[in-house]
Amino acid sequence: MEITIDAMQDKYWQSIRAIYSEGIRTGNATFETKVPKKEAWNKDHLEECRLVAKRGDKIVAWAALSPVSGRCIYAGVAEVSIYVCAKFRGKGIGKQLLQALIEDSELSGIWTLQAGIFPENKASISIHESLGFRIVGLREKIGRLDGIWRDVILMERRSKVVGIS
Repeated sequence: MEITIDAMQDKYWQSIRAIYSEGIRTGNATFETKVPKKEAWNKDHLEECRLVAKRGDKIVAWAALSPVSGRCIYAGVAEVSIYVCAKFRGKGIGKQLLQALIEDSELSGIWTLQAGIFPENKASISIHESLGFRIVGLREKIGRLDGIWRDVILMERRSKVVGIS
């Protein structure tokens, strides 16, 4: 399957929103229960390191980074968000997109990426592990989704090229 990775553009918002909504509906992708407005989403994510995967002209996945803290000491640490359209899952697109996000993050000076993943989302855990993320630990009952306490596996990847001195 021919996939191209491109920088996210404002004109892609409706596709991004639709893919995010699909992820929310799985109940195993995020604590969010509805897609935020575009302005709120933009505010919560770094301006750089926003990517989409396209099959032809169709957006089939997106990835972006969020800062983990406003403190300057954590400027090189970001949290990964990656979502793949339901009918394109299991085809290697998530891995290809995450690899591109890692490369883009390193070009932007990010030295550590982290991801919080529900334990039930085994495909996402596997993709992250295959690209050098390690499990740091289990955050037990870190939040409630639909009234049920949920655990989150915390994963991180330390760059081998940024901040190594």
